[in-house]
Amino acid sequence: MHVVTLRDPSSPVAAQFAPDGGMIGTSLTDSGVELLGQRRGLDAYLSAGKTMGIPILYPWANRLGDNTYTAENVTVTLKPGENGVRPDPNGLPIHGVLAAYPGWRVTAESADELTAEVDFGADPQLLASFPYPHLLTVTARLAERSLTVRATVTATGDTAVPLCFGFHPYLRLPDVARSDWLIETPPLRHFSLDDKGLPTGDTSEQPAKSEPLGDKAFDDGYDQVKDGAVFAVSGGGRRLEVRFEQGYPAAQIFAPPAEDVVCFEPMTAPTDALRRGGYRSAHPGEPAVAVFSIRV
Repeated sequence: MHVVTLRDPSSPVAAQFAPDGGMIGTSLTDSGVELLGQRRGLDAYLSAGKTMGIPILYPWANRLGDNTYTAENVTVTLKPGENGVRPDPNGLPIHGVLAAYPGWRVTAESADELTAEVDFGADPQLLASFPYPHLLTVTARLAERSLTVRATVTATGDTAVPLCFGFHPYLRLPDVARSDWLIETPPLRHFSLDDKGLPTGDTSEQPAKSEPLGDKAFDDGYDQVKDGAVFAVSGGGRRLEVRFEQGYPAAQIFAPPAEDVVCFEPMTAPTDALRRGGYRSAHPGEPAVAVFSIRV
């Protein structure tokens, strides 16, 4: 497994990515202190898609409400367990088809930047689940204590490519009790979810908040996230900021009660948008870009 280490030339912050393992971010450290939740580790991600670190959720983030969707006038029937499709406990397709996908090709690598790409049009198994030929390019750059991740989707056929993907950074504050973590969120629109984690259609406006995590649990969906919006967790003299730089109008906040992690997940569209609509697309000749960053 080829793991690439990026180093910030201006600070002791470092990051690691495994392009051969799905271009997953496996580590983010400050003076050697790990700031990403390792959970079951990279081996469990490679063997069973158990997320950790900073995985990409592609081509849909979170879950779909059914195994069939229609987008850009194309109807697709997914087969859980085949072509990269993984079911959640309710049998719903979750987190796309690129978990641990080995077909990334590194196109540029330096001390502080890594670029890798996947050609969807060249892999029949990927096209079986998401039949929109395109090139997905991800660049990770580390500078000035910030890890910036840029995703570019370029249509390579005549069909527009629905943008419903996201990333899932697992953040942690070592040596600080979870109950003492302070989380900060910008103004958002909150989705009511059913018992399967799917939006019911009911929403409520939520002002900017700053609150102790305490014993709260989150698995909540939001949209109306403005470009440049900042989510943060702080405690013990350390602060981690996730900035939705551009192209991520939706979010999921995930903080399971039994784990010392919190996730502010940038998403290009809300949960189940691939079936319900409400997404933008990358049209032929018009590549789409989405950017988020994590500042230590």
